[in-house]
Amino acid sequence: MEERYVSTGRPVICQKCGGKYRYKSLGVYECNDCGNIELDDYGKVRTYLDEQGMAPAVVISTATGVPVHVIEEYLKDGKLEIPEGSEIYIKCESCGTEIRYGRYCPACASKLAKELKGTIHLGNIGEVPKERKGKMRFLNDVNK
Repeated sequence: MEERYVSTGRPVICQKCGGKYRYKSLGVYECNDCGNIELDDYGKVRTYLDEQGMAPAVVISTATGVPVHVIEEYLKDGKLEIPEGSEIYIKCESCGTEIRYGRYCPACASKLAKELKGTIHLGNIGEVPKERKGKMRFLNDVNK
């Protein structure tokens, strides 16, 4: 039998009819066959916060069944943010400064960006195509 969820908490198979879910938006999935609506982990957290307001990750986890480490990843990815005036924040991964979301505080992000500029060689940076026509060619090909 197929799994009802994939490892990311995204619903795959409808519990009501066995149909496949399609993504609608913001963690909401709808069954192609019967129209049943189900939420992935992100949708559960969003719905909880919309209905209950801000709460610590442990409380959200207990209420939704979404593991705390997944909620923390949503914060680090910028999908969620801790409101101003909260008693608890996450920490910058570089200096430990309290931040509302993301992985780095603005000062550390700026410092890392400057450091990375020196480590990326121009030959490693590709060009974004303007058109999707033509054949592959060698850069040094004189018969362009």
